[in-house]
Amino acid sequence: MVKLLIGPIAQDKGISKGLLSRRANVTLKAIRTVWDNPYHNIEIHTLEKIAKALGVTICDLIEEEDSAPPQ
Repeated sequence: MVKLLIGPIAQDKGISKGLLSRRANVTLKAIRTVWDNPYHNIEIHTLEKIAKALGVTICDLIEEEDSAPPQ
């Protein structure tokens, strides 16, 4: 299972959902979705935009887990 680390990385950098949305040119709804649900599917081009806006690589935004997501 792959987990997105968008929320924690953005918070560590002091970047809010709104600011990330503007920097990445991604809708606020999409940012909220992947921030609040780290197991949500995301298109690679959207992930690229978010990574660039955060100043990290795509690999930095992804963590592989062995267990199933919490329900």
